[in-house]
Amino acid sequence: MRRRPAPRPAGPALRAALQGAAPQTRLAAVQAAWGEAVGERVARAAQPVCEREAAIVVECSDPVWAQELDLMQAEVLERLGERLGERAPQSLRFRVKDA
Repeated sequence: MRRRPAPRPAGPALRAALQGAAPQTRLAAVQAAWGEAVGERVARAAQPVCEREAAIVVECSDPVWAQELDLMQAEVLERLGERLGERAPQSLRFRVKDA
């Protein structure tokens, strides 16, 4: 009688499946890297939502966040560039989320 092989970890297979299923757009890449690039606190207050005229539009929870992130745009773009390389956006636009 032949023994069954030990089960293999599912993690690598699931990661590969998720990467294959994710949209291959600049927006999707930015959304995936956003939390790591800006940190947990900022990610709770602002999320990339769409791409318009080669800029990623980031929706912010209030006007203060929108203004602060606009002032930090160069730093955020640099961090995204480190993570995304050629897929990094060239500019960001910030808007306040509709109530």
